[in-house]
Amino acid sequence: MEIGFFTCLKLTLGYRKRNQNKKRSMPDKNESPANMSPRDWVQILAKYREPSSLRSSFELAISLVPFIMLWVLACWVAQYSYWAAFAISVANGLFLLRLFCIQHDCGHGSFYGNRNVSDWVGRALGVMTLTPYDVWRRTHSIHHSHAGDLDQRGIGDVMTLTVEEYHQRTPFGRLLYRAYRHPLVMFGLGPTYIFMLQNRVPLGIEGRKYWISAMGTNAAILTALGIIVYFGGFQALFLVFLPTTLIAASIGVWLFYVQHQFETTQWDVKEDWQLHDAALHGSSHYDLPPVLRWFTANIGIHHVHHLYSRIPFYRLTEVLRDHNELVEVSRMTISQSIKCAGLNLWDEKSRRLVSFATARKLAA
Repeated sequence: MEIGFFTCLKLTLGYRKRNQNKKRSMPDKNESPANMSPRDWVQILAKYREPSSLRSSFELAISLVPFIMLWVLACWVAQYSYWAAFAISVANGLFLLRLFCIQHDCGHGSFYGNRNVSDWVGRALGVMTLTPYDVWRRTHSIHHSHAGDLDQRGIGDVMTLTVEEYHQRTPFGRLLYRAYRHPLVMFGLGPTYIFMLQNRVPLGIEGRKYWISAMGTNAAILTALGIIVYFGGFQALFLVFLPTTLIAASIGVWLFYVQHQFETTQWDVKEDWQLHDAALHGSSHYDLPPVLRWFTANIGIHHVHHLYSRIPFYRLTEVLRDHNELVEVSRMTISQSIKCAGLNLWDEKSRRLVSFATARKLAA
């Protein structure tokens, strides 16, 4: 999922481009799996890119049908128990999360072999996920094209300052950045802002098609909400729609966060940045339990996804099965991922993502 709400604060913080003339040594990449370069892996992964229309339709069905059934069940239960309806809606957030992950594959053209079919499935799912598909696809494409590039931050990513940039901010600028990186904002207020407000207008993206996408999605969402209130009343809106949506949004933002915001991630200035190197080493392998792996549509195998985004999500496990050497690349478990929430600044000297406390020690 995209995290662009800090773009609006970028000017306030005085966010500026890095000096592209700054020189420093590149990391040693001899530790790449089987001593192969990331570019070599691209050629190997190409054989996994072909989707199966039958398998894709099956994955869509087993995600969409339970989602609708739980929606109807929650609305019916709400007549007898608000808490039971709320609980069902929270659980249904996992199915909505999976639908967003399928929309994500549609955006990469990896869900169906026919691009038009992928796009229209993605647009339909975008109404359910409150995400204008064409706008999201554009910002997500920018994210994939510039992930890990210190000179191309601000669109489709989690805003990340270097230690030096942070200490150059004004006290108010540092306060804003600390507030933005606080877990309550990042995983609570932030997802609500993104999906309820930011997605309604395609600010920062030029082109008529993106306004059509946003306004068309908005009109479809309003129509759907009107139908929900007409048949289910406002209790369906507040006990079913909102919990389902916000749970999915918060989990989605967390997933996107840990996929790039981990201690040994990779950032480089433009002159040193390499697309495939950043894809493999700047994205994590979030090794989730099987049930969560299913609900998240294998999005945790993010290093492989970034290296070759045309691979359908249901074939990512096939990649790891055939190439075991990729399993341990930037691998983290749920317990290991928790500390990522406390990492906030990129230290260019140690080439690590560090906490504010560590940044203070570095400054001293």
